[in-house]
Amino acid sequence: MKILALAPLIAPVTLGALAYPTAAAAPQFQTPAPVAYLEDLSSGAVLFERDADRRMPPASMAKMMTVYVAFDLIRKGELKLDQRFTVRPETWRRWHGPAAGSTMFLSANESVSLANLLYGIVVLSGNDACVVLAEGISGSEQAFTERMNRAAKQLGLAGSNFGTSNGWPDNGVTYVTARDLAKLANATIRDHPKLYKQFYSRRDFTWGQTMGGNAITQGNRDPLLGRVAGADGLKTGHTEEAGYGFTGSADQSGRRLVMVMAGLTSSGQRAEESVRFMDWGYRAWQAKPVVAKGRRVQTADVQLGDASEVGLVAPRNLTVTLPAGAAPEIAAKVVYAGPVKAPIKAGQHIADLLVSSPDMPAQRLPLVAENDVGEAGFFGRAWVGLTSLLG
Repeated sequence: MKILALAPLIAPVTLGALAYPTAAAAPQFQTPAPVAYLEDLSSGAVLFERDADRRMPPASMAKMMTVYVAFDLIRKGELKLDQRFTVRPETWRRWHGPAAGSTMFLSANESVSLANLLYGIVVLSGNDACVVLAEGISGSEQAFTERMNRAAKQLGLAGSNFGTSNGWPDNGVTYVTARDLAKLANATIRDHPKLYKQFYSRRDFTWGQTMGGNAITQGNRDPLLGRVAGADGLKTGHTEEAGYGFTGSADQSGRRLVMVMAGLTSSGQRAEESVRFMDWGYRAWQAKPVVAKGRRVQTADVQLGDASEVGLVAPRNLTVTLPAGAAPEIAAKVVYAGPVKAPIKAGQHIADLLVSSPDMPAQRLPLVAENDVGEAGFFGRAWVGLTSLLG
């Protein structure tokens, strides 16, 4: 076996759309937020990061993981939105009143559908709703947090750990990073688009009653909703330890940004900085088309296949994110671990287009197989084995 076959293979690619002559510096952004992160999910470009890998308490932003686990169980058919859970009296006693933080105003022994609990978590940031959901799904909150941590590991959230379902302070057991929160937001939107749209962009929700019997309506705390075009989620958080934080997203004309800010000093500052941050992401940066959907960019060598190579094509219209109003000099190359072993299915992600530009981290865009490649027959495999033996 050749050792080079196990290493990444880098092939040059020449694209007319990438011939921009003038370099441009990345735009600058000033914010008092000690932790901040902004990514263009459409291209994978990180537009801004400050201390993005610092471990920090998430406060209620931890609820994004609780919701992701529930969404995943719904997708798998293990939960249904009309499934009902009962509020245990012990849970109600622990999670009601001013000392229990934000609440959905559940009542002891109340039967609540999963859908309404999710609205209570996403829109109202209900600490009580999180624990009722966790106990209803896994029997105890501790057992549910084990699900949360398994999901975090599968999503590659290397800097995160969850000890509660709602982000309540727990002496440092629960922690996240801004980069991980952005990954979690991306996974939620990517893996569960219909559920994301149904729950995260709702402006208000009504549940519970006042002592006088009046229905309680609370507004969504998302500071971008109604203030930034295309804003549709995700979650705020606040504790004395964590300060004021927010993970948010917006989609404008197919260009989706996700942002994280943490450690701010007030809800007003959080709202102002979040809107400024997202607006800057759309105004100071632009999307540039690179490769049209279906266009062949390169070919990749195939090992033990009924063809010696396979075309690499764009699975969608590929864009890169660049400073607005500028035409920077950019270069591209195709990267894949090769040769790629057969069988290969059309549409299988087997390579990436790496686009680099001065003052910018490389942007990685997916390339997929143009067509199926089957395994070589007996004589084909024998021939490969013989030529390998002969060097």
